[in-house]
Amino acid sequence: MSPKRHRTTKRAHPVRHFFAVLFRTLLLIFLVTLVCVLLWGYRVARNAIAERPFSEMAEKIESQENFVPYDELPSDYVDAVVAVEDSRFFYHNGVDIFSIGRAFWTNLTSGTTVEGGSTITQQLMKNQYFSGVSGVFRKVPEMFTALMVEKGFSKEEIFALYANSIYFGAGYYGIYDAAEGYYGVTPQELTFNESTMLAGIPNAPSVYSPKVNPTLARERQQKVISSMVTCGYLTQEEADERMKTK
Repeated sequence: MSPKRHRTTKRAHPVRHFFAVLFRTLLLIFLVTLVCVLLWGYRVARNAIAERPFSEMAEKIESQENFVPYDELPSDYVDAVVAVEDSRFFYHNGVDIFSIGRAFWTNLTSGTTVEGGSTITQQLMKNQYFSGVSGVFRKVPEMFTALMVEKGFSKEEIFALYANSIYFGAGYYGIYDAAEGYYGVTPQELTFNESTMLAGIPNAPSVYSPKVNPTLARERQQKVISSMVTCGYLTQEEADERMKTK
């Protein structure tokens, strides 16, 4: 009778075992941190809305003397803002995962913050509720409030609230004051040239205000027009032709 052979259990290489344990530990820490941040963001969002309901926020903006409804905004201005700020505005639910992913990759590969990934809805929420909150985690309650507000307001209503409350530099808040202050016209009278210029200012009002940095403002305007062409609102030839009309 032959002796029994004992099976030997292969032991994992110490280095591989160490890194496997380290990976699982870091993954667990990441997931726990993510859950904590999301819970914090949701709580902050709920508290902000409880203190100032969306209806109250909207009423304050819409009660402005020179509030401009969506259907009275120039189509060129709407197209320009959507193209340069949030090309999927009319298709997402307040948060654009594709835009966030693209912004993350762009910032990672460039080594600096080039894109923010915030939607127009998120920008409205930031300006109305979280302007005093700093840090990268601010985007979490922004996202939650953006998802919530889109359940009760149409895209057109949200865009109008955004356009009538954002800062355009030179002391101008809202599209009406910006059109009148920069060009001496009402929003309905804005030309293509003026609409595309105004669309680019809110990204960095102190930098792109044509009263402060006309050269940089013009460069930003070209970025706006390029985005419009990319999004299919018009061709480059049409844009060049329309820019000739001051």
